[in-house]
Amino acid sequence: MLSNLLKVSLPVAALLGLAACETSKQPAVSFKSDIKPLLDHNCSECHNDGGTGTMASGLQTVNYDLLMKGTKYGPVIVPGNADHSTFYRLIAGKVDPSIQMPHGKEKLSDADIKKVETWIQQGAKNN
Repeated sequence: MLSNLLKVSLPVAALLGLAACETSKQPAVSFKSDIKPLLDHNCSECHNDGGTGTMASGLQTVNYDLLMKGTKYGPVIVPGNADHSTFYRLIAGKVDPSIQMPHGKEKLSDADIKKVETWIQQGAKNN
């Protein structure tokens, strides 16, 4: 019985270890040097104190704490899970085009979207 359990458990543990290695191979994404400049350039014009985006949703992107606070409906970033993060889904075009962000502006580049995704997957740290 124990040997059968080991036969199943060891391959699963090996796969989980490989998945962890894949994530750790990606360079760390920094909020301060990678994400904040993207927010300033693409989001903060509307999502600031008194901006139209803030008035509509409550989201402010002017600093880490306000971004992580989210909207009047709740958080928009789930650290460690980009696919469950509304912020990522909005900028990555995984929503109805009428609500894709930045609204009324050019879509973020694939490289910038990937940076945001990686930052969230790495825990959305204030680094």
